[in-house]
Amino acid sequence: MIATLVNCAVIIAGCIIGLIIKGGIPERVSNIIMNALALCVIYIGISGALESTNTLVTIISMAAGALIGELIDIDKYINNLGNIIQNKFSNGKNSGNKIAEGFVTSSLLFCVGAMAIVGALQAGLSGDYETLYAKSVLDGISSIIFSASLGIGVIFSTVTVFIYQGLITIGASFLSSVLSDGVIAGMTATGSLMIVGLGLNLLGVTNIKIANMLPGVIIPIIFGMFGVI
Repeated sequence: MIATLVNCAVIIAGCIIGLIIKGGIPERVSNIIMNALALCVIYIGISGALESTNTLVTIISMAAGALIGELIDIDKYINNLGNIIQNKFSNGKNSGNKIAEGFVTSSLLFCVGAMAIVGALQAGLSGDYETLYAKSVLDGISSIIFSASLGIGVIFSTVTVFIYQGLITIGASFLSSVLSDGVIAGMTATGSLMIVGLGLNLLGVTNIKIANMLPGVIIPIIFGMFGVI
């Protein structure tokens, strides 16, 4: 859990820096930076997805996960949480929208990526924090840009990061028998495809409910339990 705490601390620090410099960045500059970051997000997602060792497992995981998530409507609950934060910390309609958007977008970006999954698993299985420390640096840079563009909502994503990565780290020791290289690769590829979708959303190309696909990350574990991968 130490690496996850460091990750959260770096995100908070990045958000504070972003909020301080927010007023000094012209809107047109902020927009082009966000577009550049969105392209980087897509690149990161594609790079992780191409590491898949079993395309069929990835396809089934995405489809089954999307079905489960849509039936539960995870996106609604995450957005409701964002709206609660918005109502408590917003003084105006437009800023409120930014708070919710910042919370939801940054939570997904910081959590569903390959580094979050693999790093948390490594921390839980072998006490190796290197990946999460590297992720902390990237998240810190991203949080500066996101908070400068989307405001204070980004800082609340640390709660999501702490819970998500913490649960994976703790659960890794209990699932060590089924977390083969194939399972981890499947989880990574599935999460990476969600990152691609998030990048497309950031560019305004699509409006995919990425949160409703989150159960897909767990599906490779089920395959592993039955010895399929």
